Amino acid sequence: MNLLVPSSPFRLRTLISGGAMVFAMLAGNLAHADTTAVMAVASNFTSLDPYDANDTLSQAVSKSFYQGLFGFDKDMKLVNVLADSYEAIPDAKVYTFKLRHGVKFQDGTDFNAAAVKANFDRVTDPANRLKRYNMFNQIEKTEVVDPYTVKITLKAPFSAFINTLAHPSAVMISPTALKKYGKDIAFHPVGTGPFELVKWDPAGDMTVKKFTGYWKKGYPKIDAIDWKPVADNNTRAALMRTGEADFAFSVPFEQAAQLQSSPKVDLIASPSIIQRYISLNVNQKPFDNPKVREALNYAINKEALAKVAFAGYATPADGVVPQGVDYAVKLGPWPYDPAKARKLLKDAGYPNGFETTLWSAYNHSTAQKVIQFVQQQLSQVGIKAKVEALEAGQSVARVESAQDPATAPVRMYYIGWSASTGEANWALSPLLASVSAPPKLMNTAYYKNDSVDGDLSKALLTTDRAQKASLYGDAQKRIWADAPWIFLVKEKVVYARSKRLSGAYVAPDGSFNFDEIAIK
Repeated sequence: MNLLVPSSPFRLRTLISGGAMVFAMLAGNLAHADTTAVMAVASNFTSLDPYDANDTLSQAVSKSFYQGLFGFDKDMKLVNVLADSYEAIPDAKVYTFKLRHGVKFQDGTDFNAAAVKANFDRVTDPANRLKRYNMFNQIEKTEVVDPYTVKITLKAPFSAFINTLAHPSAVMISPTALKKYGKDIAFHPVGTGPFELVKWDPAGDMTVKKFTGYWKKGYPKIDAIDWKPVADNNTRAALMRTGEADFAFSVPFEQAAQLQSSPKVDLIASPSIIQRYISLNVNQKPFDNPKVREALNYAINKEALAKVAFAGYATPADGVVPQGVDYAVKLGPWPYDPAKARKLLKDAGYPNGFETTLWSAYNHSTAQKVIQFVQQQLSQVGIKAKVEALEAGQSVARVESAQDPATAPVRMYYIGWSASTGEANWALSPLLASVSAPPKLMNTAYYKNDSVDGDLSKALLTTDRAQKASLYGDAQKRIWADAPWIFLVKEKVVYARSKRLSGAYVAPDGSFNFDEIAIK
């Protein structure tokens, strides 16, 4: 879909809208338990302010309250939400938006151009120190043209801007609530979405109820949602089998077969844009040698990894950017060839291999299986890797907060990424642009290639799809050849849904969509 204006200025583009006892007690406290959906998720929510959350889950559940100007459908195609249309000049620097009329926030405040300005002024103010500042700091100013028209001027051309506005963080928060609660808005969400907050225990569950003033008439179709963080994989699966939960994500891969055989449950596996990889710190020996990095890619049997760690719910990575993201290029996968890996190591000056460390950004069972499998595979080509699955706080301290690339302790780092803008810029720039090294973003390989940097910068200056495709294609080919990562697998999203529930699904980026949620 050609979303940006390729030729004449101000040509209008419009998108097409597209514990058992505990559970029983909580359900009983709601007026209509039969119209309450219980959603079991894998961890607690870090914040209900999407502008100040980095994790997909917190932003996903915040869709209960919040909406943005744009969003995505089930195939990651852009749709209008609170924006009716937009105009853009060819240099991708000035955007004018026409807004949906008749929308109110849950506190009765009108949604209008002033509300849009209030939200973008907030996130672009560095004094607010919001986690998503780097996604929106390209905005120079936001202006109210009239009550339902807003103009945004960027500091430089940025052709991925509309996709950025469809990211789950780019939501509209009531300006009245922002003034009232200030920094505590994370505990008092007020948006234009289908549900409003009843209660939230930051260490536990969250209950939301139907917003009777929701602008989309006839929605939502249920009275309430009870969001239940259930960290233990076995417990989460058991709640689905007993009918105490209506929806569970993520489903532990080792439990998938049992859930599939349950008469109460539909097990759903669908394509995703979630890529798993191991970054290699190219600043440090031996990973500064491209032959070593190539050897590591040949040393891992990705097909076997998909079976062992993901129960078959994954496929070998076939590119830097996973298929399903706009401008992705298929380049592989890297074949499994341990003999070639050993030869490359010998040619690089490591005939007997070497010792190193492999950290995982996660400590759940699947991640444990991944790093143990990789450890075993590397040992077959002479590499001894000491593995460690990090707690979230350890990942932040050791990897994400490193201030000096020269002394960063990370060597090999297992992690994943989902480009929730649906466009190659957010799949590449935060991870592989030289300016994106920690603590700014997530280039944990400390990779730097001037040609790649140039391609990524130039791609944001043009609205011509053919030119963007050429630039992003060149960047991906160079990265694939440089191998700053071990390219592992692309996961499928696997989730369980009770047969009484419909209209809720996991999107390709691992987020949720429950616009059509209903109970039979």
